[in-house]
Amino acid sequence: MGVPRTGLLAGTRFSVCSGRNGTEYTTLDTTLLIHELDHVCDSVTGRALTDSWLWDYALVLSEWIATQGRLIFDFKDKTVLELGAGAGLPGLTAALLGACRVVLTDIEPLLPGLINNVEANGLGDRVEVRQLVWGSDESPGQGGESDHEFDLVLMSDVFFDPEEMAALAKTLKKVCRKGTVVWAASEVRPWTGEYLNVLASEGFGVVELPSQLGSSGTSYSLEEDSLDMFAVYHLIPPKEDSHVAAIC
Repeated sequence: MGVPRTGLLAGTRFSVCSGRNGTEYTTLDTTLLIHELDHVCDSVTGRALTDSWLWDYALVLSEWIATQGRLIFDFKDKTVLELGAGAGLPGLTAALLGACRVVLTDIEPLLPGLINNVEANGLGDRVEVRQLVWGSDESPGQGGESDHEFDLVLMSDVFFDPEEMAALAKTLKKVCRKGTVVWAASEVRPWTGEYLNVLASEGFGVVELPSQLGSSGTSYSLEEDSLDMFAVYHLIPPKEDSHVAAIC
């Protein structure tokens, strides 16, 4: 039996329980089963690829979109892309909220874990898994231009490598169309503002969204003070916003 983690966000109860068969994330009266890959390593460096683990910032984004995000965005019949999906929890949550098509993307070694999570939750009819390297010319879709542009783009903890920011900006421009909403959850580190400013220099507007994390007790098994370390940002694609908002 796993040890549960419970929290209260915007009046909605959720829980996370880790056990031998995976991690169960319960919200919206529905439970998602998430399998984490423990033994996946970079083929060149040998470094463990911990992106397939279920980190707190993925929980933050998933619960934020399930409680606050859905009040400002109607998921029904929308297309959703998750970049750097890892274990895929935010994208799977979007499918529960009514998205008609969700594409989970990451690097090739992490795809088996994503496929496993899609199949474990019976969401193969609306959730796809694809390889996508930021900055490349490849598309997460299979068809024409409309197939690789999305209504909503989700990202969690992608602001960690300054060398990847320009590549991320290129990919975001490729997958966004007029009206595309981009939400990113991140742990706020001393260099987070610097990385967001790279996106701002590429023409993206950056707005920190209001959040009620930790407003009623402790969430995600984190100390209450540490909840201030997480933020959810709205990135406005340059096609829509000629005025660039920088984070200092």
